[in-house]
Amino acid sequence: MDAAILQLIARAEALLTRLEAWVPGVPAAAPDWNAAVAWRWRRRGTTGWLQAVAQPHLIRLADLKDIDGQKMRVAENTRQFVAGHPANNVLLTGARGTGKSSLIKAMLAEFSGQGLRVIEIDKEHLVDLPEVVEQIAGRPERFILFCDDLSFESGEAHYKALKSVLDGSLATPSENVLVYATSNRRHLMPEYFSENSETRHADGEIHPGETVEEKISLSDRFGLWVSFYPFDQEAYLEIAAHWVRTLGGGLADAEAFRREALQWALMRGSRSGRSAWHFARDWVGRQGS
Repeated sequence: MDAAILQLIARAEALLTRLEAWVPGVPAAAPDWNAAVAWRWRRRGTTGWLQAVAQPHLIRLADLKDIDGQKMRVAENTRQFVAGHPANNVLLTGARGTGKSSLIKAMLAEFSGQGLRVIEIDKEHLVDLPEVVEQIAGRPERFILFCDDLSFESGEAHYKALKSVLDGSLATPSENVLVYATSNRRHLMPEYFSENSETRHADGEIHPGETVEEKISLSDRFGLWVSFYPFDQEAYLEIAAHWVRTLGGGLADAEAFRREALQWALMRGSRSGRSAWHFARDWVGRQGS
């Protein structure tokens, strides 16, 4: 066969392979629920599926320091959920690196033995939430839909699908599903000073404008709000020391540890749990080199 024809056939086959991802076809096979305790929602073209996370990042509750109040509230809500009792969707907001995402991962480590499962879904795939919920409806496990670092810019429409799943659809929410989301923004969307001009007063009452109401309506659908705050210096040092010990390092030179830990936080511009974790890895790594 002529080489030009062979090349043309090869190009056509490559084009068809790329087009297959965008053409509706056979639905993805049901996942093997015994294969994992954590899952990610994936999408290629018009096809979405649940992908098992072979090695989920499990964190012990005991490793999360200086957020005892937040741990208690989220753990109690999750305990109610896995026991089949009423529980709330949870919005964790506040300073970066203070343990919001880690706390949700700790819920999986704490309650997976009682049937808890976590499905992580990215913001751009929120439009698929009804499809995800449909796949897990009726399952005996209890599912947390985990949306990490969630925020929306003005004009984005992904949040509308989230509003419907939380509390705004004609269908009754599935009793085995909750949404746990983390965000640096309390209302998940940017707020502008100019929006204050929309506020009106009537008979002594304050009524926010439509723009503000739209933003509040999303976060208001979460039944439980949990706030996180920046750590002070001593809390930051305590967390760093905890991780050094957990990683098998030593703290014999306490003065050097304190000095270098504070310098690390200064360079990062943050006394957060994440900064403490990163410093501990550096400190222990240098001890072993």
